[in-house]
Amino acid sequence: MTGKTAPPATDPAPVAPKKEPVPTPKEEPAPAPADEKPPAPEHPPATEKPTAPADEPAPVPTAEATPAPEEEPPSSPLSLAVDEVSENSFTLTWKAPEQTGQSGLDGYVVEICKDGSTDWTAANKELFLSTRYTVQDLSSGDKIHVRVKAVSASGASVPATLEQPVLIREILQLPRIRMPRHLRQTYVRRVGDAVNVMIPFQGKPQPEVIWTKGDQPLDTSRINIRNTEKDTIFYIREAQRSDSGKYELAVRINGAEDKATLDIRVIEPPSPPQNMKLVDVWGFNVALEWAPPVDNGNSEIKGYMVQKSDKKSGKWFTALERCTRTSCTISDLIIGNTYSFRVFAENACGLSEKAAIASGVAHIKKTKTVYQPEKIPQRDMMEPPKFTQPLTDRTTTRGYSTHLFCCVRGFPQPKIIWMKNQMEIREDPKYIAMIKQGVCSLEIRKPNPFDGGIYTCKAVNPLGEASVDCKLDVKGKIGQGDRGAGLLAYLFPFSPSQWCGLSLFCADPGDAGA
Repeated sequence: MTGKTAPPATDPAPVAPKKEPVPTPKEEPAPAPADEKPPAPEHPPATEKPTAPADEPAPVPTAEATPAPEEEPPSSPLSLAVDEVSENSFTLTWKAPEQTGQSGLDGYVVEICKDGSTDWTAANKELFLSTRYTVQDLSSGDKIHVRVKAVSASGASVPATLEQPVLIREILQLPRIRMPRHLRQTYVRRVGDAVNVMIPFQGKPQPEVIWTKGDQPLDTSRINIRNTEKDTIFYIREAQRSDSGKYELAVRINGAEDKATLDIRVIEPPSPPQNMKLVDVWGFNVALEWAPPVDNGNSEIKGYMVQKSDKKSGKWFTALERCTRTSCTISDLIIGNTYSFRVFAENACGLSEKAAIASGVAHIKKTKTVYQPEKIPQRDMMEPPKFTQPLTDRTTTRGYSTHLFCCVRGFPQPKIIWMKNQMEIREDPKYIAMIKQGVCSLEIRKPNPFDGGIYTCKAVNPLGEASVDCKLDVKGKIGQGDRGAGLLAYLFPFSPSQWCGLSLFCADPGDAGA
């Protein structure tokens, strides 16, 4: 609000030297000495000061003379539009001009003119810097032309003018298009389908609805438009490819309007691919190539479907359902058959009506094959015995059977020998020895304290031998019968059969005769 409608009077210093430098200073010095004497002494010092510094007065007029021709008025305000209209006023909005000059803007001037008249009058008495202004005190029913100028110290810009006059009447609700969500993106239909689109809007009083395509009116022979108070209906009975494009919808009340765009794409199946050929045949495989279709049906090609047909059956079978490239390899073909191939193009509308057929056929020949067994290098598996899991010391209770375990490996399979206190355990029902998958086990059935001792597992094969030891401790009281049996077992660790032979050998000859 620094500028006013009378800037030359309030700001003579900046304006006078630029547009009216000569008349203003010439008229002011004459009345000044007559009315007031203080200004007279003020001018002489001003004149004395330039005389003292000889360099200052010369550049001052040159500085005032050079910017006058160089600096230009600001450019026109941008995007002038009507924001609100009532029964006795309306509100304008705009954007600041692109070029404002070195001195900047002093403000804007809003001028109005009644329809049918050529007299433009300023609506604002003082300059203002806001880009919004309300023109008041108007009569309902008037049509007012409006223009806005940008003003700076170098002058006024070319006015920005509304194309249509503003009708002064109350707008209870500004126009607004409520575009449905599914219409905010491309609306896709097939050729021959009906296009029936309803777009609601709002605004009071009833707004004016305008449809265009490429800034041109619609072809009413193909497109039907029906407008109501709350919506507009866009209808095409049978869509064609030529109906594709962007349609502009404008809803207008006086100078206020809202715009939206309806993007329609009408698609159809693509044309068949081009120049399909058989590139190579080897083994059970065939390589194919082709070129994209000439017409994609107004939609992107999603892929190609490749089919094969053998000469015997004559039926077509799908080999590749959706191939994204223009070449492929078909495998797993049957020996002795002759095959033909064809390919379809596919887009959002579906497969092409016709297919491209390969010019040649592929014959899968029978080839003689000779079986060559795989040569496996022989490996020396011979290995001396080696215990991978040793025996562990155990403690058991009298009368409860116990087991001793260890693991051994070697090739040829080693012979396992169990020993107690360095004496070999042979055929004795008290001991059960087993070996399975390299796991050696010895079961001691119902041991007594005299069965305790050092047990050794010895493995022997032609390449060597190995052994492991463990200590077995049997807890429990020793009975009278155990003492004699234990002593005999310790002194004579023989099997039952050996005991029988020993008893016969030691028998008294007299007893035998008896």
